[in-house]
Amino acid sequence: MLVVVASIASLSFYTHTNIYLLYTPFTNQAVDTTTRVWQSFANAFLLMGVIVTMTMILIALYKFRFYKLIHGWLMMSSLFLLFLFMFIYLFEVLKVNNLPLDYITVFLFIWNFGVVGMICIHWKGPLMLQQAYLIVVSALMALVLIKYIPGITVWVVLGVVSVWDLIAVLCPKGPLRILVETAQQRNEPIFPGLIYSSAVAWYYSPIITLTTTMMSDRETTQTSDPSDRGSLIAEEEAHTSTTRCLEESPGKHTVSESEGDDERGVKLGLGDFIFYSVLVGKASSYGDWNTTLACFVAILIGLCLTLLLLAFFRKALPALPISIAFGLNFYFATSSLVKPFCDQLAFEQVYI
Repeated sequence: MLVVVASIASLSFYTHTNIYLLYTPFTNQAVDTTTRVWQSFANAFLLMGVIVTMTMILIALYKFRFYKLIHGWLMMSSLFLLFLFMFIYLFEVLKVNNLPLDYITVFLFIWNFGVVGMICIHWKGPLMLQQAYLIVVSALMALVLIKYIPGITVWVVLGVVSVWDLIAVLCPKGPLRILVETAQQRNEPIFPGLIYSSAVAWYYSPIITLTTTMMSDRETTQTSDPSDRGSLIAEEEAHTSTTRCLEESPGKHTVSESEGDDERGVKLGLGDFIFYSVLVGKASSYGDWNTTLACFVAILIGLCLTLLLLAFFRKALPALPISIAFGLNFYFATSSLVKPFCDQLAFEQVYI
């Protein structure tokens, strides 16, 4: 979201356009308000039709194990984002800041950036680098949607997509629920090009951890009731035997821990990142920083509530509805009530 807001604030390329997506044919902004509203809903449902269709195709391919076709599909999408869209973004950054750069250097940068990104996303790479690339991909996709979707249509699309996310994840025959359950039944990870792992890349020595635990147990023994020493001694013996086993083969255990870093933490779909960024980015495109900050905070609050529900229910939950509902409410409340109120206070030179 920060990347998108910074890009919107500094690059006018993503806020001005006369070209729109093929799926949003109603783009006349000069019509009356009633017409613009029904046209926005028409655009939103047409775009949602495309999203639903693509989702159904993806689920069907996964159910029938067409893995190579799915990988090809996702790799082609990443290819466009990491090479073409990143080149456009870099070109606009250089143009706005009036920075000269030769095409050979640009080509080498884009080539290295794109190839490393493809390897990290679709094969193997450091977790933090993979996370960084997924954030960049999501930001670029959000910027494209902000630029090529008509103004009011964006807000309607956000609401409709949230409802669809609710249906797709929670309904018994919802496509995203089918995808998650099928992956769990097959004991397979969901494709990395679709999922962001929020795990923190960290490494530790299990031997040191267990030794620290044993030391704390000894300190507790010295000050505890003598009747409890039997259980504490038993625990210490268990720690000692475990430590001995780890010392016999420490390398294997350490490798398994480091390889499992991307398995820790909450998994978020890239679509959630994209639509969060679309909401905040679109709010920032109007130049009101109070509204932008309100939307930013609202989305984070909604995400925290979603994580609380995730900890309570312990099953896959949609990450869009609560955050987008909070974001939309905060946007319209701030832009329609708070901003005029602050402007009037400033005009009257009243300070609170």
